[in-house]
Amino acid sequence: MTNTEPINNTYINREISWLQFNARVLQEALSENVPLIERLRFLGIFSNNLDEFFKVRYATVKRIVEAGKGGKNELGGIKAKELLEIITQIVIKQQSESLDILNTIKGKLEKENIYVINETQISETQNEYIKNYFIKTVSPALVTIILNDLVVLPNLKDSAAYLAVRMLLTDGSKQFALIEIPKSIDRFVELPKQGNKSYIIMIDDLLRHSLRDIFNIFDYETISAHMIKITRDGELDFDSDLSKSFMEKISDSVKHRQVGEPVRFVYDKTIHTETLEYLMSKMGIDDTDSIIPGGRYHNRRDYMGFPSLGRTDLLYDKIDPLPIKGLSFQESIFKAITNKDYLLHTPYQTFSYVVKFLREAALDPMVKTIKITIYRLAEISHIASSLINAAINGKSVTVSIELRARFDEQANIDYAEQMQSEGINLIFGVAGLKVHSKMCVVEREEGKKLKRYGFVSTGNFNESTAKIYTDYTLFTADQRILKDVNKIFSFFEANYKIYSYKHLIVSPHYTQKTIFKLIDKEINNVKNGKEGLIRLKMNSVSSYTMIDKLYEASRAGVKIQMIVRGICCLIPGIKGMSENIEVISVVDKFLEHSRVYMFANGGDTKIYISSADWMSRNIENRVEVSCPIYDEDVKKEIIETFNISWNDNVKARLLNDTQQNEYKVCDKEKVRSQFDVYDYYLNKI
Repeated sequence: MTNTEPINNTYINREISWLQFNARVLQEALSENVPLIERLRFLGIFSNNLDEFFKVRYATVKRIVEAGKGGKNELGGIKAKELLEIITQIVIKQQSESLDILNTIKGKLEKENIYVINETQISETQNEYIKNYFIKTVSPALVTIILNDLVVLPNLKDSAAYLAVRMLLTDGSKQFALIEIPKSIDRFVELPKQGNKSYIIMIDDLLRHSLRDIFNIFDYETISAHMIKITRDGELDFDSDLSKSFMEKISDSVKHRQVGEPVRFVYDKTIHTETLEYLMSKMGIDDTDSIIPGGRYHNRRDYMGFPSLGRTDLLYDKIDPLPIKGLSFQESIFKAITNKDYLLHTPYQTFSYVVKFLREAALDPMVKTIKITIYRLAEISHIASSLINAAINGKSVTVSIELRARFDEQANIDYAEQMQSEGINLIFGVAGLKVHSKMCVVEREEGKKLKRYGFVSTGNFNESTAKIYTDYTLFTADQRILKDVNKIFSFFEANYKIYSYKHLIVSPHYTQKTIFKLIDKEINNVKNGKEGLIRLKMNSVSSYTMIDKLYEASRAGVKIQMIVRGICCLIPGIKGMSENIEVISVVDKFLEHSRVYMFANGGDTKIYISSADWMSRNIENRVEVSCPIYDEDVKKEIIETFNISWNDNVKARLLNDTQQNEYKVCDKEKVRSQFDVYDYYLNKI
C-alpha cells in the first residue's frame, strides 16, 4: 500500500496519518480473508472517508494557505502549501490503487457468475428491460443542465456525481451538458437473471445507454459522457445575526455547505480535453485546486450499498447480538444494577439494553427526572421516542443535544424540534464547546430519597451504528459516579460555573491535568522499582502535548501499549524517545470505536472508559467524560477483551515510523480479535 515519507523526527503529520488509516481500509478491500461483496463495500467506505477528509481536513489546510499562513507548527513541521501537494500525490496514488482493486474484485465476481456490465455489453433482452426502467424510474428523476456561454453554470452540488456530456453537432458546433446522477435511485440496477448468472448495470452506464433518448432534440454526429465530481468545504460558517436562534444559524450553515468553496475536482481521465477545460473555466477551478484524474466511475462510496444478490456466501456471517449475563428483558434493569455494575459491549451484545433502560424510566411512576446527552441519533430513533414517551408521562426530561455533530446537523435539528414540541427541555451545548460526552442519569424516588441510576458510554446512543461500532456502555447505580454526572448537567445549565469532580475525568477543565497525574504515577513507580504500564485504546492520537507526555513516560521506562484505529501522530519504537511504546491498529468487520485508558497503578489497576480521543479538540474544546471502572468483574472483562485485541495477529497492523501498515506477524495460533471477542461473550453465557 501507499508509502509516505514526510514525517519529522517527533510527530507524523495528522493529515498524512489519516490517509494511512484510510489505506488500512483499502487493505480490507484487497484482503483475501474478507468476503467478496464485503470487499466492494470496504471500497465504498474508503471513498466515503476520502470525501469527508476533503470536506473537512483538506479544506482546513486550504484555508490556512489562502489566509497567507504557513501553518508549519500546527501541521507537524510541514508548510501548509507543501502539505496540500503531498496530500494530492498520496490521494492520486490511492485512487489508482483503489481502481486496480475494483477491477480485480470485478474479475472475481465474474467467476461467481456476477457480472457488472456497461452500456456496450447489453443484450437484446436486457435492452428492453433497461428501456422500460429508464422511462418509468430514471427519466422522471433526471436533472439535465444544457450549457452555453450565455448561461451561468449553477453551483454543482457537493459530492454529487455528474456526467459531463459533449455533443459534436452536424453543423460543426459543439454543445455541452451536465446530467446529475439522481441520488433517489439505487446506483446499482439489478437486471433479470439469465440462468445462474446475475447481472448489474450502474445507473451511470444506463444513462450513457440512454443518451439518445435524453438529447433527442439535438442533431449530433457524436456524443460522449464522462463522470465528474466536486467536493466542497464542509466547515460551517455562522452569521452574526443576533435575531436568529442557534438552531436557525446551524440550519442556515448546513444549507450553505452545499455551495461552499470547491476543494477537490475529480474527473474521468479519458474525458475530452476540450470538455475538461470548458468545465473548469465555467466553475472557476484552476491549477491551485486539488484536481484529481480518476477512472470511469466516481462516488465509489455507493459501493457501500452494493446489492447482496442473495449471495450470503459472499458476505460476512450475520451475528446475533448476545444478551448480558445477569440482565433480563423480563425484569427491572434498575433492580439489577442496584446490586452491581454491568457492561454492554456493542455490537457483540445487544444495544436494546439502552432502549430498555429508557423505556423503563419512561413508564416507572417513581422516576422523576431523566437527563441525557445526544450527539448522533439513528434515522428512526427508539432513544428519541422513549424520551418523548417519558415527557408525555410527566417526567422532567432534559436533553443536551449537539447540533454541530458533523454531517448530522440537520437530523439533530429535526429531532430537536420534535422533542421540543413534546415538552422536553433542550440544551444546545455550551458556548465554544461541543458536547461529545455520552451519559444519562435518572432520578428515582425511593422512600423519602432520590436515588440515581444511569449509564456512561464511549459511543453514540444510535441503534444503527451500534450494529457496527464497537463501544462500551457502563450501567451503574454507583451514586459517586452519578453525582458527578449530575454536576455536568448543572454545568450545561450554568456554564459560567466550573465544577469539581471526584470520580469522572471531564474535559475541557480536567482531562489533561488528571491524565498527566496518572502517567506521572507510572513514571514514579518505575523509578521506585515497580512496574510501570499504560494501556490505551482510542480512535485517534494527535495532541502533541499528550504525545510528549507519553514520550516522557517511555524514556522513564514505562511500557506503553496502544491500540489506535485511526490517526496516530505518535512515532513508536524510536530509541531515546519512544522505544517502550508499541502501537497497533485493528481494522476489520466492525469499526473500532471504544476508548479505554488503563494504568497499572502499582498493582491496583485503574481503568477508565471514555468518550475522548487524545486530540486537542477532545482535551480543550469539547465536554468529554472519562468514567472510572470500580466493579471488579467489569474491570476483568475490559482487561480480557483488551488482551484479545492486543493479541490480534490477523487484522492488526503495526504503526511505526515506516508507515507501511504491515500486518502483525502471525507466528502462532491465529487471533482475529473481533471474531474472538464475540466467542468470548458467547462462552460467558
